[in-house]
Amino acid sequence: MEDHPVVHHPARTNTPPPNDPPGSQHEHRATFGEVLAIREYRGMLGASVLSWIGDYLAKAAVTTLVYEQTQSAGMAAATFAISFAPWVLLGPMLAAVAERYPYRTVMIISDLARMVLIGLVAVPGLPIPVLIGLLFLTALGNPPYEAARSALYPAILAGDRLVVGISLNLSAGQAAQIGGYLAGGLLAAMNPRLSLLLDAGTFALSALLLTFVVRHRPAVGDPAARRNLVRETAEGFGVVFGIPALRAIALLVFSVTLFAIVPEGLAAVWAHHLEPGGEAERGFAQGMIMLANPAGYVLGGIVIGRFTAPHLRRLLIRPLALLTPIMLVPALLNPSLYAVCLMAAACGFCLAGMLPAINGLFVQALPNVYRARAFGVMQGGMQIMQGSAVLITGMLASHWPLHQVIGLWSVAGVVLVLVALSAWPAQERFTAAIERARRLNEAPVAG
Repeated sequence: MEDHPVVHHPARTNTPPPNDPPGSQHEHRATFGEVLAIREYRGMLGASVLSWIGDYLAKAAVTTLVYEQTQSAGMAAATFAISFAPWVLLGPMLAAVAERYPYRTVMIISDLARMVLIGLVAVPGLPIPVLIGLLFLTALGNPPYEAARSALYPAILAGDRLVVGISLNLSAGQAAQIGGYLAGGLLAAMNPRLSLLLDAGTFALSALLLTFVVRHRPAVGDPAARRNLVRETAEGFGVVFGIPALRAIALLVFSVTLFAIVPEGLAAVWAHHLEPGGEAERGFAQGMIMLANPAGYVLGGIVIGRFTAPHLRRLLIRPLALLTPIMLVPALLNPSLYAVCLMAAACGFCLAGMLPAINGLFVQALPNVYRARAFGVMQGGMQIMQGSAVLITGMLASHWPLHQVIGLWSVAGVVLVLVALSAWPAQERFTAAIERARRLNEAPVAG
């Protein structure tokens, strides 16, 4: 969920068309063109795409550098995984830091810091421990940047524009992943340090876009109300899991995330199972599987985000959530490569169809002052779910046939999602939570 909790903000630079209440069949349906016409949104989207492409270029380059120096697949994999570590270890706390300052400022500082650090990674002759340490420091900029970005979107977009904007953002992220990995693989084979310098350049361009296109807004929190970071972080958990509507969303998102990541995470193993012959065939199969999920994601974001009315998107949240693990159950039949790619693409399609709408509900039910912290909780939880799912299924696949592991894992996913859906609140509960958040957001700040 690339852009989770973003929240309604009373001050906007763009006044939307009047909207009927959420859930109404007459609610205004925003279009891609309407959203892209907003200059600030284009700046935010452009900055994000630049950063994503640079990140994927860097991941391909760094794993190549490490493998060339160590000839260790384990070290290369650990280097790739280091970018997830800050979310697991410090993500919610770093997101709480982002809550204390103007969101645009947090994003610009994060970009500039990552620009310098990834530039240092490109220095020839660095020892592997130093290189990995610099990568970890670079990755520390991701949680505050992502939290601030997601929290800033509702100050720019309102009503159904926000849901459509999130859908565009998610699809753009998946497209950037496809392009970044393809270009990164080619550049890494020729000159991996050039990829790292290009990554540093994308951070610089992102900072420039944010500086000149996105306007400054003050921090949403009251400085006098600040507590220590641990307590503020705990408050973020308390809001996400203490408000029933938000808790139901979190549980459903975490449940679905446990299963949607499996084809991409085990693509190398699945390719070896499907193509036991030459390395070229296995490489092609791995690439096809890894690209199928984001390709389906892009398609789902466009189809559901553009051609479906707002009230219908919300109605589709539950069936699409259930369909996500169902799409992988046919793995039990030991399908061919193209069937596996179709399954992975369908899984991505369903996920892209539900996430923007569920984001919209989360946004409206979340008080402004918790927006970045709530994002940190959600994103950190999703990273843990994804990592755990790949680790557990990978370990199980060491003892049983992979197709059986993925198929049975997905069957368990269907059961788990059904349990999560059984606790899904009625629309009245969401309406009450949205109204409560609106009152809190409009209350004057003490100071």
